[in-house]
Amino acid sequence: MPAWARAGRRAGLCLALSWAAAAGAAEADPLAFLRQVQAAARTLDYAGVTVYQQGRMLQSTHLVHQVDGTGERERQEVLDGAPQECLRQNGMEQCLLPERRLIVERPAHSDHFPALLLGEGASIAKHYDWERLDRTYRVAGRECAISELRARDALRYSYRICTDLKNHLLLKAQTLDPQGRLVDQVAFSRVQFGTEIPPGALASRWNTRDWQLRTESSQPANLAARGWRFTPPPGFKPIAELTRQMGPGHAVDQMVLSDGLAAISIFIETFDPKRDQSIRQGGLRQGAINIYRMRLASYWLTAVGEVPAQTVHDLAHAVQYLPQAAH
Repeated sequence: MPAWARAGRRAGLCLALSWAAAAGAAEADPLAFLRQVQAAARTLDYAGVTVYQQGRMLQSTHLVHQVDGTGERERQEVLDGAPQECLRQNGMEQCLLPERRLIVERPAHSDHFPALLLGEGASIAKHYDWERLDRTYRVAGRECAISELRARDALRYSYRICTDLKNHLLLKAQTLDPQGRLVDQVAFSRVQFGTEIPPGALASRWNTRDWQLRTESSQPANLAARGWRFTPPPGFKPIAELTRQMGPGHAVDQMVLSDGLAAISIFIETFDPKRDQSIRQGGLRQGAINIYRMRLASYWLTAVGEVPAQTVHDLAHAVQYLPQAAH
């Protein structure tokens, strides 16, 4: 167990006990607590810097999230490497790529840190054991309570999280493999709330006049009607089926599966001999994310998820294409 999780102190324990007494229903119902953490990510005004660590790689992001009469608004600016900034309003986002003078407009992803749940999370208790530890820790200068979600099988990762004692926002999350080893982690290095956030924090610092605009759209899809058959890993259920238009003449079908915490996407695209001949089949790992790619009939099939490598491998090899079954 890492040092930060062993660093509970007597004062922190007192805070944790008083917080646990106030938590009430969330104490008796882990799902109620997780939904409370999710609600904090969606409804609070907060801004700060998050740091993602994967092995020796560190990436910092400036994150601003505010809720007003128009709904949720968010700005994410990558602080390391090539500049990139994404501006989200509810279900749409614009990502600015200054080096290319390009704006990419697309449906937004709102499931990133500090959000936690995917969907309602009703089946989480069937596949994870929950424990809230009797000590606290400090993240970004704030006291937080430590909880663990331990996977009951080797199909998914376990998680150790630290949530703000006062407002329940997720301040730190660690991903653990089936052997309990740290895979990656993300945490706030500093954070502000409410009126502490400077005016204009959501405004982009880039002048995008004369930049090129590229739109990536998506439409609902029915992959079964096209002859595709999937066998999800136990506990994973489809939460979305769609077709993404990635550019002129390049459409990609996608199915998203989730167990409430982890997600796996299956991408299907037509094999192009001129474009894809040199693409390697097999597995690839990027931190907690495992990727498995294979050729199936005249298609490329790619399974991507924050799950162990064997899970995406088995999922990809269980896919069937039965064009004669298409309606």
